[in-house]
Amino acid sequence: MTELCCSPLLSTAITDDEAVEFAGILKALADPVRLRLVSVIASAGEGCACDFPPVLGKSQPTVSHHLSQLVKAEILVREQRGKWAWFRVNEERLAAVRAVLA
Repeated sequence: MTELCCSPLLSTAITDDEAVEFAGILKALADPVRLRLVSVIASAGEGCACDFPPVLGKSQPTVSHHLSQLVKAEILVREQRGKWAWFRVNEERLAAVRAVLA
């Protein structure tokens, strides 16, 4: 066993599988439109898909694509209400990301 010169940064390192999972989450967040969406939704608590195009200055299809990617990465939770989709931040998922980065 190799002796370290300094204290470890983490009590335990993440596994290869966890690294793959978190890389996927970070990849989903590594887009300015997606980061803005998460920020807008987090600050409001939730948001309707119909409200995002004018806020972001993007078309509805573009916003829908980015929302789908964030839902696929489990960063956002989608709820259908009538004809519109509503979104909120998946707090557990983001807490896990914060824990890995801290």
